[in-house]
Amino acid sequence: MDGAVVQLTREEFDLRVLLAQRPGVVFRREQLISGVWRTSWEGIGRTLEVHVASLRAKLRMPGLIETVRGVGYRLVAPGS
Repeated sequence: MDGAVVQLTREEFDLRVLLAQRPGVVFRREQLISGVWRTSWEGIGRTLEVHVASLRAKLRMPGLIETVRGVGYRLVAPGS
């Protein structure tokens, strides 16, 4: 980004931090839900997908968070 301040919700921030702790590593959906919402899979629905889409839009870097089909998401490591 160009140094602009981006307002994130608490969940978006926590999601970004969790992914940034291990760039390039694929996090399973269950890991992300447990780490961000501190709950199990049941009852969450499409919350993760909505928050990932919102985070991508706010950061204006849609390729930064990559969907790994059938598994989860990963933060694309710099230079990859």
